Amino acid sequence: MKPIAEIWKVLEGIPDPEIPVISVVELGIIRALRYEGHSLIITITPTYSGCPAMTAISMDIHNNLRENGIEDFKIETVYTPAWTTDWMNAEAKEKLRKYGIAPPNELVKHKLNVLTGDHDEEVNCPHCGSSNTSLTSQFGSTACKSLYKCNDCLEPFDYFKCI
Repeated sequence: MKPIAEIWKVLEGIPDPEIPVISVVELGIIRALRYEGHSLIITITPTYSGCPAMTAISMDIHNNLRENGIEDFKIETVYTPAWTTDWMNAEAKEKLRKYGIAPPNELVKHKLNVLTGDHDEEVNCPHCGSSNTSLTSQFGSTACKSLYKCNDCLEPFDYFKCI
């Protein structure tokens, strides 16, 4: 049996298939590791219940563990508590920004008036830093992101929704 800390290091090397600059550990999808007897249990939580990337993430976990000599394991998907952007660390949020995705704001949950499209939070452009931005679409390149436009540099960008 490999030490849990060693297994965490293996899993930290698995990039999110939709946002390859952050790992599934940094994103907070991998919730816990534990042994039950000699079997490793990996607990994962999707960013939202219909996340299409979870199959690829499970396969990547499976392949990486096998490549590192871990044969006896089970991947357990749990939905409670629901995943939240609070599980992302500051490093992951900075990596998102550098990649061109506006990271979720701290302590502010996304609230959208669906009739007007107005939002009550400041979303800064990851390209120029301007807060003069506008929501273009509730959904961006994936369902966990919204599409915004910077009104200063005119660049479109994804915003990782606060959940």
